[in-house]
Amino acid sequence: MDRPRHPELERSPAVTGRGADLRKVLAGAMMLTAYACCCGANHAQAQFSALTTPSGSGPNKNEPVTFSADEVDYDKDKSLVTATGHVEAWQNGHVMRADKITFDRNTGVAAATGHVVLLEPDGETMFADYAEMQNNMQDGILKDMRALLQQNGRLAANGAQRTGGQINELSKVVYTTCNVCADDPGRPPLWQIRAASAVQDLEHKKIEYHDATMEMFGIPVAYFPYMSHADPSVKRESGILPPLLGVSSSLGAFYGQPYYLVLDDQSDATLLPMMTTRAGPQLDVEYRRRFNEGTFTMNTSMGYVDERPQGSFTSEARFNYDDTWRYGFNINRASSIDYVRAFHLVEGLSGDPNVLTSQFFVEGFGEGSYTRLDSKLYQGLNTAINTAALPVVLPRYQYSYFGTPDSLGGRLSVATSAFNVVRDNGTNTRRGALTVDYERPFAGLLGDQWKVTLHGDADAYDATQANELPNYSNLNSLNTARGLPQVAVDFRWPFARDGGAWGTQLIEPIAQIVIAPQTGDSQLRRYPNEDSLDFEFTDANLFGFNRFSGTDRLEGGTRANVALHGAWYLGGTTFDGLIGQSYRTGTDNLFPEASGLHDATSDIVARGTFTPAPWLDLTYRTRLDKNTLATRFADAVASAGVEKFRASLGYIYTTFNPYTYYDQAPPPPAGSAYYFPRNEATVGLASKWGDYRFSGYVRRDLATNQMVAAGADAIYEDECFIFDLRMFRRYTTINGDGGATTVLFLLTFKTIGQFGYRAL
Repeated sequence: MDRPRHPELERSPAVTGRGADLRKVLAGAMMLTAYACCCGANHAQAQFSALTTPSGSGPNKNEPVTFSADEVDYDKDKSLVTATGHVEAWQNGHVMRADKITFDRNTGVAAATGHVVLLEPDGETMFADYAEMQNNMQDGILKDMRALLQQNGRLAANGAQRTGGQINELSKVVYTTCNVCADDPGRPPLWQIRAASAVQDLEHKKIEYHDATMEMFGIPVAYFPYMSHADPSVKRESGILPPLLGVSSSLGAFYGQPYYLVLDDQSDATLLPMMTTRAGPQLDVEYRRRFNEGTFTMNTSMGYVDERPQGSFTSEARFNYDDTWRYGFNINRASSIDYVRAFHLVEGLSGDPNVLTSQFFVEGFGEGSYTRLDSKLYQGLNTAINTAALPVVLPRYQYSYFGTPDSLGGRLSVATSAFNVVRDNGTNTRRGALTVDYERPFAGLLGDQWKVTLHGDADAYDATQANELPNYSNLNSLNTARGLPQVAVDFRWPFARDGGAWGTQLIEPIAQIVIAPQTGDSQLRRYPNEDSLDFEFTDANLFGFNRFSGTDRLEGGTRANVALHGAWYLGGTTFDGLIGQSYRTGTDNLFPEASGLHDATSDIVARGTFTPAPWLDLTYRTRLDKNTLATRFADAVASAGVEKFRASLGYIYTTFNPYTYYDQAPPPPAGSAYYFPRNEATVGLASKWGDYRFSGYVRRDLATNQMVAAGADAIYEDECFIFDLRMFRRYTTINGDGGATTVLFLLTFKTIGQFGYRAL
């Protein structure tokens, strides 16, 4: 059932003929004068045009007036022209329709009765039982007026008086954007504004109410001696926004009153002063500007936290120079983590609040190529993070090219990069890198698929303070270069069988042999590490030249990677799986013992995906100990249900986090408490029933038997109203922060505004 609206708004007759152009209405009465001068009476289905309008008409008085009607009568004695039966008149983009229109040539008044429809050039459509218009439709009165506005806006009044074509004074007014209930047209709408009087300013696109009451389901919920809002056709209008209020553990009770300021057609600003009971006053200012080439935003805030003045600043810009090049920046800075925690609901900082990132960049896009030059700097706000140890990238350059197949059927790709990383406390590194690949695929006579790849990596380094984090080398200074050529042969042989009613089965053995010089753990001492601090051995990186995420650590040596891929497609059911392992000629101390790649034979990696129906899908990834088959890594995702109710489950288990390994001087032994596994599960629910939506989740650390986070979101939305209730609870603690709870509800009355409450 559609959401109810005011029954008066349904009395408007159906409008046919000109569709959206029916807005062109109000000058139509002048055509009656033209007809009276040129024609006799009783001309059915006639259409007439005038070359001029009477003196005293609007600024476009030379615009022709045109009308049509089933029948026209002219009373010469009283100077009355009467058109009846499907009367339509138009002039200067205005259109009037009615059952009957009478034009008095002596007074210049056009009186319309019976299903009166006035269509304006600005998009507004008005209905009335009776209307009197004069002065080229600039002045007049309407009885029982109803108006259809943009964005489903609906306005009704007992009476309306128009002055100068700019002001409509209304009495006994009702406004809403809600639809009428089809089963019960007399039922009150979800919300509506009732007012003793109102002024509709057509020039400034504003509606002002006096002695107004907000009703929900016909029940008064708020009274306003005066209130106003922009016309629904207005996208941006200066004015007071709904307040921001709530309670916070850091702020106490707080109240903020935002003000939106339209500066020009391209820019605006929002000012938000806030008063708090614990932290003192705060002011947040946001500025936005749109250019032909891009956008620019800036947000700054000032407040009082920890008994001292504090603040934050953020700015972002994106510009397109042409179809190939673009450039921009984003800046995030703050005085302290306490200030960010206190005011994070209003300030514009993005990303991790513990480490703020700022960058400048320029990038270009070509056919098969990409290039980028950027600089980055970081600010650590948490006292557990040493800002002096955070890197400053000044600068970093990247270029990549992926060529088209050549005459031999091969394809060349090139990637190069250079960066300069500076730290006050830690390793300073300058590196240039080049990676080149040439691939040539082949197809055998028996359906076997082959690919030969020539791969090369080259790096040059200049590093100081290499004996500090994150490398902890035994040397203070490193000036070195290296090159690592590799050759790989990939083999796939898919066997597919069409089993008819049993679907299609696929079995595909996969093998890869990589031949390369041995690199070994000497890299740990000879080369700094900036981009290879983290990795996880899974089926996703089983095949390839390097399991690390970057090139500061390169995997070498002769090795073989093998896997068996299988799939079964049975109607709407799909099963897809892979199991594989890697073998090398000897151990590789470059990989930590808990990584699964340290020994000559790697751990076993596997993946399985099962989708028996559209309402169920399961994916599981794992890494098993090669000797005991104990689980070293597991990642499971399950989703079941339909749109009305769907549940999801996520689970992750891992015994190794290599980032911490590289971030401390002595590598911990394999049996130390450092290898305490991560073991977390997440359960989520989602549901959608018509206008109602719900989602929620909980995350729990199974290793410590403690909650990590929980959240829920309940939303109701129809054509005129949105209610959004959100809750989030973080249980983790860091640096004295004992977790946080956030509650938010937001009421949105479409075309009117929003009202919300927040709590921490």
